[in-house]
Amino acid sequence: MARGGSGGMRMVHWLAIALIIILADQFSKLLIIGSMQLGASEPVTSFFNLVRAHNSGAAFSFLADASGWQRWFFTALGLGAAGFIVWLLTQHAGQTLFCFAISCVLGGALGNVIDRMAYGYVVDFLDFHAAGLHFPAFNVADSAITLGAICMILDELLRVRRAR
Repeated sequence: MARGGSGGMRMVHWLAIALIIILADQFSKLLIIGSMQLGASEPVTSFFNLVRAHNSGAAFSFLADASGWQRWFFTALGLGAAGFIVWLLTQHAGQTLFCFAISCVLGGALGNVIDRMAYGYVVDFLDFHAAGLHFPAFNVADSAITLGAICMILDELLRVRRAR
């Protein structure tokens, strides 16, 4: 557990990573909103398109067809998770991989919370596909959350290995 001056500097470092993710996420979404109509698709490669999609649900459009309450539920969930993550960062500021992981999750969660509050949905635009099958569209925030989850798993595997 890192405390004191160096812990504070580390905390700033982890929050800066989250802020960079939020800024990259929001900037990329503004580019898509400004240049594409809802439902538009622009092929980039044989397996990747830029699209403009709106997701009022969660991952894989979970609860997207609900009556609107999900906007506030997922906003509150994201804000609650953000508060918990900031607390975790204060408790574990010196654990590099763990803090990087949760900083990614923090930035991604807040990027999507901003969308939900501003628009009522999350803007997705990355569309990977193969053999006529499309992975659900996602965005920079979702990518950061996924990277964070992978790093958390890796951190736990390394922690268990070190404990042996």
